[in-house]
Amino acid sequence: MVLIAREFFVVLVEPKYSGNVGAVARVMMNFDFSNLYLVNPCELDKDCFSRAMHASSIIENAKIFDSFEKAIKDLDFLVATSSVATDSEKKHLRKAILVEDFSKKILEVDGRIGLIFGREDFGLYNSEIEKCDLLVKIPTSEKYPSLNLSHAVCITLYNLYLSLKPPSLKTGRRLNHVEKEKLFEFLSLLLDEIEYPEHKRKNTMIMLRRILGRAMPSKWEYHTLMGILSGTIEKIKKMK
Repeated sequence: MVLIAREFFVVLVEPKYSGNVGAVARVMMNFDFSNLYLVNPCELDKDCFSRAMHASSIIENAKIFDSFEKAIKDLDFLVATSSVATDSEKKHLRKAILVEDFSKKILEVDGRIGLIFGREDFGLYNSEIEKCDLLVKIPTSEKYPSLNLSHAVCITLYNLYLSLKPPSLKTGRRLNHVEKEKLFEFLSLLLDEIEYPEHKRKNTMIMLRRILGRAMPSKWEYHTLMGILSGTIEKIKKMK
């Protein structure tokens, strides 16, 4: 039994075809994942359950949300998937890591981890990717990079399944959602104090979120960073 799988949540954003939802449920059961979140899904009809085969319980127990924001509210670490990525060091929004690398790195993370998959036709919107800690890409042909939804989920979960280790091999507890957002609040305050250019601010905050997403700091590292940021902000205020 892969106990850590219960910490992962497959999130399908506005799936259009019920057959795909059923196929996703089937591959989830293949690899010992059971938590399915659906955001504004299509009707879950007979095709959905026939494609699910013996994984119909995953569909029956799936949580349905009417917005992306509500679906991710209780998740501590968000992983977006996309066929559109970039190698540019300056375009942080679409800077991705390969699924094989992700499946190993994610083992350093505790808490509730959301695996976010986008619409069959448009994928994830930029506004949704902005809220995620990591962007993951599955290597595919440049001529036709877009995968079927259930295939993308299957490849991602397969890589995770191969990488999952017993809890005793994991390092210390990682940041939860509240701690992470508090850290970004302090980073934003620091940008205020140094009068960081407003037109660069959004892209810089995305860059910092990606850096911390890749670093996956521990709770001890979090408190150290918070102490440094707090001290720096106070020092700057006194110098003004």
